[in-house]
Amino acid sequence: MRVIAGDHKGRPLKSVPTHKTRPTTDKVKESVFQMIGPYFDGGAVLDLFAGSGGLGIEALSRGVKSCVFVDQQPKAIETIYENVNMLKLNEQVEVYRADALRALKAAGKRELKFNYIFLDPPYKKFSYEDLIAKVLNYELLADGGTIVCEHDASEEIPEKVKNITLIKTEKYGSNIGVSIFK
Repeated sequence: MRVIAGDHKGRPLKSVPTHKTRPTTDKVKESVFQMIGPYFDGGAVLDLFAGSGGLGIEALSRGVKSCVFVDQQPKAIETIYENVNMLKLNEQVEVYRADALRALKAAGKRELKFNYIFLDPPYKKFSYEDLIAKVLNYELLADGGTIVCEHDASEEIPEKVKNITLIKTEKYGSNIGVSIFK
């Protein structure tokens, strides 16, 4: 794994040393950022189910101002800290070991707003419709914001959740899908 573009282009990232996380491949990550960027002029990111932090770190490298990383696995949190420290991004990030739904509620109580939200839960373990509805209920998505969902290619993804609409779905190989909502 590596940072694909931006300030930290080419820098390697550590992956989580456990089978409980599934890193986003460089090919998928590059494609995602071509669809939503590829570069940014500020903004805030929520990387939920962050794993190694690869998606949030890529966004920071490409110009996003801040990122909140959330994962429930202790090894994932340790890996995020290692990657953030290695790239000297500490001032731009917050890292939380928490259940995703509790993290969304806590962010809502803090009245946080995110321009980009990455949802990459364990495949077939969460309802994307429910996750997106929670994001919207807690008013976490900034005006004009984007939600990126990485999912099993066979999963049914809703075309609309409340006031946001699916704008693009791509499949990579036989098992990876990416859906983008605005």
